[in-house]
Amino acid sequence: MARICIITGKSRSTGCRIIRRGQSKKSGGIGTHVVKRTKRLFKPNLQHIRILLPSGQVKRVWVAVKAVKAGLVQKVVS
Repeated sequence: MARICIITGKSRSTGCRIIRRGQSKKSGGIGTHVVKRTKRLFKPNLQHIRILLPSGQVKRVWVAVKAVKAGLVQKVVS
């Protein structure tokens, strides 16, 4: 099963790792330049926790920590 938050729908997203070369203008150079861009993944902070569903059932699911901190889910502690 994919690691997607069941509350917020957060999943991994793509982006680039940017590599810059050169001396900055602030320190006397001609400025930095982008020399390479490589693909990378941004992964959300997901935790596999036990939550209490509205039906009263306890289930282990992937939930974003942001949703847990905001109080969108009721975490079962035992």
